[in-house]
Amino acid sequence: MLRRGLYLVTPDWSDTEALTAALGAVLPARPALVQYRNKNADPALRRVQATRLLALCRQAGVPLVLNDDLALALEIGADGVHLGRDDGDPAAARRALGADRILGVSCYGEWPRAVAGAAAGVDYVAFGAMYPSSTKPAAIPAPLDILTRARRELGLPVAAIGGITLDNAPPLIEAGADLLAVISDVFAAPAPAARAVAYAGLFD
Repeated sequence: MLRRGLYLVTPDWSDTEALTAALGAVLPARPALVQYRNKNADPALRRVQATRLLALCRQAGVPLVLNDDLALALEIGADGVHLGRDDGDPAAARRALGADRILGVSCYGEWPRAVAGAAAGVDYVAFGAMYPSSTKPAAIPAPLDILTRARRELGLPVAAIGGITLDNAPPLIEAGADLLAVISDVFAAPAPAARAVAYAGLFD
């Protein structure tokens, strides 16, 4: 069962040393989940970075899922995978991962995707963008009440993503978010480790 809390998503950095150092600095805050995401990396760099980050997360006791890459997750023994709209069938991914690894899906603001994901056996459903996002500026906003509905009807952990900051996070938790997926508000913060700790405090 996933813990509630910060769902840390890595930035698109090509510098592997900088990326591992940045993640290593925030892992002592014990985020609930880390997602390796690098849309700009070629397959070789993704393999190197994912392997390095997995070793860090293992040492910290924090699960690592890979964004959109089931094959790589299986190859390196990651804790799971997160699938978007065009990243394959969740039911097939569940069969490949087995019952014990984590499977999450992006549902955007689309309720039928969440229902289908639940039927396929995912471990969490993610909705967003909840707020305007610099990572995905063209993302269609998701309604706040979809978090509440998912928490009430699906019986699964609910993740919120998109433009989340420490200041605008509390309404998402009140609406039903178990996980807050954050990139820049942690990694671009003046003190990333302290910011990660502050997110954890929102769930106390």
